Amino acid sequence: MDKRTMLEEGVRAIREAAPDFAPDLVLVLGSGLGSLADRVEPAAVIPYDKIPGFKPSTAPYHAGRLLLGQLAGKNVAVMQGRLHYYEGYSMSEVTDPLRILALWGAKRLILTNAAGGVNLTFARGDLMLITDHIKMFTESPVRGKENHLAGPRFFDMTETYSVAMGHVLRKAARKQGIRLREGVYMFFPGPQYETPAEIRMARTLGADAVGMSTVPEAIVARQMGMQILGVSLISNLAAGMAGQSQITEEEVAEAGAASAERFCALMETAIALLPPAEKAEE
Repeated sequence: MDKRTMLEEGVRAIREAAPDFAPDLVLVLGSGLGSLADRVEPAAVIPYDKIPGFKPSTAPYHAGRLLLGQLAGKNVAVMQGRLHYYEGYSMSEVTDPLRILALWGAKRLILTNAAGGVNLTFARGDLMLITDHIKMFTESPVRGKENHLAGPRFFDMTETYSVAMGHVLRKAARKQGIRLREGVYMFFPGPQYETPAEIRMARTLGADAVGMSTVPEAIVARQMGMQILGVSLISNLAAGMAGQSQITEEEVAEAGAASAERFCALMETAIALLPPAEKAEE
């Protein structure tokens, strides 16, 4: 199956499973942040293996299914588990779900992740608005033969993360009394955690947090013309920082559980404050 056919088949599978559902936004839940899905009033649940272009998710704490339903008054398509480059997938395969969801009609995207804190003022459990990102390693997810169905080959990345959606998140944080950090997220391919030297490099380059996801998806979503909001949970302090010993995946899950109420409150409030999709496009 060629790329174009695969994307079209993926869209068809979602429409057949939920023929009357029109998405206001896509929500990608990162490691340890799956509790937000429990607050969705479900309309349909589609396992990834039923959607062409969606590969099995093998990362810990990723359910591997697309949940469609209502959250905070919006129709949401929730990716319960994302694909990662470190799982052995190509960058194109990692991001094909976003291409399919954009072609289906989704115009807005909220990317969430668990990240390591690099900024020396950050603490475990902080929530961070992603204002920009750094990607220096691995190929681009849009590398290869030009595919007009997936967007232009050359596109601007000046405002990858929507300023307007960022304002909404800040307003939601104030409303909930939640301290919201802001900063730059740097992508590392993983699956090993970064070394102390790599963390010093990231800080020198201007990163505030590091992780193994989000950036490939943001690049493709930008190519597809989606508005993007990025949110990181600082699940741990990165390697070599004061008080940080060995980093484990259990630590990520523990941080997600401990921050679940604040994270869910922030996201539900922000989603409720987002304007209707048609107004967001004006």
